[in-house]
Amino acid sequence: MGSLLLPPWPLPSPASPSARLLLPELHSPARLAFPSSPSAARPPRRDGAYCPRAGPPHADAAAALMLAHAEAGDFASARSMWAQLLHSSAAPRLRAAAPRLLPAYARLGRCDEALLVVRELCARDPGAARALYPLAVTCFGAAGELALMEDAVREMARHGLPVDSATGNAFVCHYAASGTVPQMEAAYWRLKASRLLVSVAAIRAMASAYISHRKYYKLGEFVTDVGLGRRAGGNLLWNLYLLSFAANFKMKSLQRAFLDMVAAGFTPDLTTFNLRAVAFSKMCMFWDLHLTADHMRRDGVAPDLVTHGCFVDAYLERRLARNLNFAFDRLGAGEPVVATDAVVFEAFGKGGFHASSEVLLEATGGERRWTYYKLLGVYLRKQHRKNQIFWNY
Repeated sequence: MGSLLLPPWPLPSPASPSARLLLPELHSPARLAFPSSPSAARPPRRDGAYCPRAGPPHADAAAALMLAHAEAGDFASARSMWAQLLHSSAAPRLRAAAPRLLPAYARLGRCDEALLVVRELCARDPGAARALYPLAVTCFGAAGELALMEDAVREMARHGLPVDSATGNAFVCHYAASGTVPQMEAAYWRLKASRLLVSVAAIRAMASAYISHRKYYKLGEFVTDVGLGRRAGGNLLWNLYLLSFAANFKMKSLQRAFLDMVAAGFTPDLTTFNLRAVAFSKMCMFWDLHLTADHMRRDGVAPDLVTHGCFVDAYLERRLARNLNFAFDRLGAGEPVVATDAVVFEAFGKGGFHASSEVLLEATGGERRWTYYKLLGVYLRKQHRKNQIFWNY
């Protein structure tokens, strides 16, 4: 300990001869920049111990550690590391971390902090605003923070950034998922006023919102306004138009819309036929059900589990289970599959035969080869046992 209290030795001046012996590196710049060994760059110590000063952590490792804290829910540590990295030489690397950091903040319920992160990055790099604000709109909308989503869009306008098609359609989708029907319609009209094309995802999101609120007349108006002549989404718009009538059981309007669809040059698909079959089944319109099966066979459209379920549910409703083999023979054989658009189930739900057979297929997991006739036999036995009374003696 006494050696630590001694005053340091005076260093000679660089001009003295002894300095040339003690400090040879001063006269060899190449050896200063690229030392040949680690010992060449170390200052001499009398006690022989060397304690190197710890350098700053690598920028990529620090950013990865910050993301790990954020995704694990440790908001305080992530925010502290963010503040340190933002004011260091690693700040340019933070832009690459934003696509993972903003969803993590939104998942933690810290959407206001996520918007602050976007503002801080854009203050250092104004060119990052074009990518960060659409990302913020998506994150806030997915978290249901519609007010902050509006703030992000307004800040985009203040930065002079136009709302592109992806951002505008995401805006509509999030209002359809988390907002009210008037708010969703206002977002749709804003998108339409900006002359952007409504995407298939936005059409599906708005249709699901109308179906969940049982506003089928509004659904028909919406798809008509979008344009039934669009072919980008296949038969989606026409199927939604048919659904708006089928869900309210307006059978004459349903038949008229189906004829208009064929006249417009669209070929009915499996979802189109099953929409009509579900409505006919619930109304027990057997003649129309069989005509639908004939039409499918003529157009080469293979029926699925939903089609068979429409026949089973209608026949069991009228206690005509003995005639189901006749109906199944007209539908044809094949392996049970479900290929109908899920929007049909959102409006009508799943029938008894469909739901029971799906559970059975998932339970066996492909270990057994099923046919529609085998599924029908299992379902009929279930229905028979359900109506029996068992006495315990």
